[in-house]
Amino acid sequence: MEKKIIGLASDHAGYELKEFVKTYLQEKGIAYKDFGTDSEASCDYPDYAHPLAQAVEEGVCYPGIAVCGSGEGISMTLNKHQGIRAALCWQPEIAALTRQHNDANVLVMPGRFISHEEASAIMDNFLNTPFEGGRHQGRIDKIPVKQ
Repeated sequence: MEKKIIGLASDHAGYELKEFVKTYLQEKGIAYKDFGTDSEASCDYPDYAHPLAQAVEEGVCYPGIAVCGSGEGISMTLNKHQGIRAALCWQPEIAALTRQHNDANVLVMPGRFISHEEASAIMDNFLNTPFEGGRHQGRIDKIPVKQ
């Protein structure tokens, strides 16, 4: 996976795990840009998901990592963008498969349901697993809604 600056986003429920993600990335010497939120104060995940998605679509950040309580809301928001393939991952194996078969460009994790250890293993797989291409590329080409 080509690595640029990794984009980060979360809501209040994902804030604590996003802060752990920053520590993980710092320890690996990986640059990141945090699109927010910056506290556990109640907020709305779309306010942070949309800027992250736009940065990934524009090539400013790649890939993205996003967190909310269940991972569902922020994932739904990210996937409204035509150039985003956000994958909700709660196990390392899913993270590997979504990279191999779906060329996911945003990793989404459920902040209220996984440990830091699980998050580390998920990120390891997501960031280090290449896209297989081949027959999978044709499927990916069919994802965007043609206007």
